[in-house]
Amino acid sequence: MSSPDSTPGPGMKFFVAVWIGLMCIVGIEVVITYSHPPARQLLVWLLALAFLEAGIAVWYFMHLKYERAALVWSAIPILVFVVFMLDHIWPDAFRLISMRFLSN
Repeated sequence: MSSPDSTPGPGMKFFVAVWIGLMCIVGIEVVITYSHPPARQLLVWLLALAFLEAGIAVWYFMHLKYERAALVWSAIPILVFVVFMLDHIWPDAFRLISMRFLSN
């Protein structure tokens, strides 16, 4: 008797295809970078593609797709908290660098 959670996931071919897709996104990033668009446009494109890559990697390679929805939704407030804290800690780090040079 098998439980519903014991069904096999996708095989190695699927994960290789996802990996090849991620490498294609990296290739697109390289092509965009070498085309020398304006800095603001380059930033928008590269950030969008980086978020897409990160989402795919977390979704498939960290197996978040196969977890319960409660775990997925609990990760969102944690992510918001981490980004909020980083936003408040980075200015202090830059301030400390300038203070170090003033003390010498």
